[in-house]
Amino acid sequence: MKKWLLFYFCTCYISLLHAQTRDSIIVRPYPAFTVRQLSLPLTLAVLGLASNGNGNEAFKKEVVEERNEMMPKFHTSIDNYLQFAPLVIAYGLDAAGVKSKTDLLNRSAILMKGELLMLGSVYVLKKYTHQLRPDGSTYNSFPSGHTAQAFAAATLLCEEYKDRFHWMPYAAYGLASGVGMLRMANNRHYISDVLLGAGIGILSMKVAYWTHQYKWGKRTQAINLENP
Repeated sequence: MKKWLLFYFCTCYISLLHAQTRDSIIVRPYPAFTVRQLSLPLTLAVLGLASNGNGNEAFKKEVVEERNEMMPKFHTSIDNYLQFAPLVIAYGLDAAGVKSKTDLLNRSAILMKGELLMLGSVYVLKKYTHQLRPDGSTYNSFPSGHTAQAFAAATLLCEEYKDRFHWMPYAAYGLASGVGMLRMANNRHYISDVLLGAGIGILSMKVAYWTHQYKWGKRTQAINLENP
């Protein structure tokens, strides 16, 4: 059971790093690049790469062995849907009148760019690393596409609502972490696949925000969280 603690600590690290409150009610709605923001996705990516050994005693295979002992017949398809849940929440809140930081057109453009970057990265790595899944089904295990999708979507949800709802990072990244755990519980991915997928998902959506030019609509310099 101790082998699962690595992933648990990673999810806690995600929540703590992103769930930062602000004293002022005035915030700038457009995230800018800082080197500090690279620490989380790069840490996850490095952990994923470091735990991707293929030896018989490799850490990722020991995690699978424990999974097979604890829940050999476990299977669910809910992770196929949960990976998109943060996007449904983000657009659902906006539709319900809880306005996000970014207007619909710019937010959708950011989403498209982040998704393309994430999907392209996952596809290339899956193709050229040629890693066998733990269930022995196919050679496209590394990294986890479901996890990358979940964390990319969670990053968009956090960027749009974390200043209004300070608990949003816990909810968004907790949900994304659940997707990663389910991928391992379903025996479809190793822990290394999930860690790298999480890093790719976060970084892809962050890059989409950092590089967006906000071509549509009028760019507001600040918003008041008490009177949105």
